[in-house]
Amino acid sequence: MRLKELSVELRDRIVLRHGFGKGYQKMSAALKVPKNTVASIILTSKKFGNTKTLPRAGHLAKLSNRGRRALVRDVTNNLLVTHTEPQSSSVENLREGQPSLQHTIHQAFMVEWPDGSHSSVKGT
Repeated sequence: MRLKELSVELRDRIVLRHGFGKGYQKMSAALKVPKNTVASIILTSKKFGNTKTLPRAGHLAKLSNRGRRALVRDVTNNLLVTHTEPQSSSVENLREGQPSLQHTIHQAFMVEWPDGSHSSVKGT
């Protein structure tokens, strides 16, 4: 399909087939939709609970989910890394400054306890 946006019915069919346990590749071949599109539709439906196209939330994030996961993976593997090292070693070129890098790393290691208090290191 060469359309920019898939119909709501097609997106609902993709989510329904995912609920039945079909794989991304089989759904992609059956519906003639790229596998990455199938994956993004399923992720969107899990995140927001529907398949409707939602408006953007304002200012774009400087770091994509993929880049965020790569950054967190790099830092968890080597906790002694400085803030400038992950910038050069991550999957994509980060377009952000040091404060937002620090914020991303800090949020990755924050955990909220049932009583509402926070701890800055997971597992402690």
